[in-house]
Amino acid sequence: MSEIDANTDRKARLSTLAQAPAARLAALWQAFGRTPEHETLRPPEIGTVMVRGRAGAVGAPFNLGEMSVTRCSIRLSDGAVGHGYVQGRDKQAARTAALIDALAEAGEAEALEAAILRPLRDEAAAKRTARAARAAATKVEFFTMVRGEG
Repeated sequence: MSEIDANTDRKARLSTLAQAPAARLAALWQAFGRTPEHETLRPPEIGTVMVRGRAGAVGAPFNLGEMSVTRCSIRLSDGAVGHGYVQGRDKQAARTAALIDALAEAGEAEALEAAILRPLRDEAAAKRTARAARAAATKVEFFTMVRGEG
């Protein structure tokens, strides 16, 4: 795998973990059933990041507001380093995300994809589809009626 592919895979993995509901991430991690020996490089810490937006998704960017995030970094006994950034203030979710990232970097990406990442992505896609269906149900169809003909 090229370095570009590896970076793309890691970005996708970290994005999935960052957005995952903490309870669901914990349940999938527990079902995975393996916590490797590791040392903490950066203990879980809570901070904020600025969220930016664009008017109509095309306008000039503006600062929408701040969002809480929690980050953590760990190193496995074999030297693989993992980072976890999660939305919110859940320190355990950040540690779990860092462990998953480190294990994936250590060569267990396929097993983690099947056991944790794919279910999280599938559930997120189902949630987006359901939200889109609810929005579509409120859509109003307007049509033009020509008056005076006939």
